[in-house]
Amino acid sequence: MTTHDFKLSRNAFDRLVYTGANGEVHEGVVPVRAFPIGAPDDGLSLVNADGHELAWISRLSDLPDDTRAIVEKELASREFMPEIKRIQRVSSYNAPSTWYVETNRGDASFTLKGEEDIRRIVSTSLLIADSHGVQFLIRDTLALDKASRKILDRFL
Repeated sequence: MTTHDFKLSRNAFDRLVYTGANGEVHEGVVPVRAFPIGAPDDGLSLVNADGHELAWISRLSDLPDDTRAIVEKELASREFMPEIKRIQRVSSYNAPSTWYVETNRGDASFTLKGEEDIRRIVSTSLLIADSHGVQFLIRDTLALDKASRKILDRFL
């Protein structure tokens, strides 16, 4: 376990405040994941308002519980990438088509403009961009049910 020589807190405006070991204070700090899809809990950077790195965190679990909770809350408020758990149906197998899906955030529907909006991240992970630019993640295509994989195969 790595020890970190900084403190995180929130100011009166609910902005993250970083206080370094030498007493330097930075307001408006932002945590940034190095690998948000492949390894979301490995490699985080705390950057100041100008985008300069203040601290590197190898693993989120290395942080003390209170600091980790602050970082996780901040990340959750900034990140929005619903994960598709099941494809319920599609309006058409030709693009544009409306997809009706079950995600980790509830049921959703979106319009897929074209097959080029489905990108392979790693061998079994896909990122699907809807017509409004919202990114939907399929973490593992092999974990989808048979009907979902059959629909997806028609677009790949």
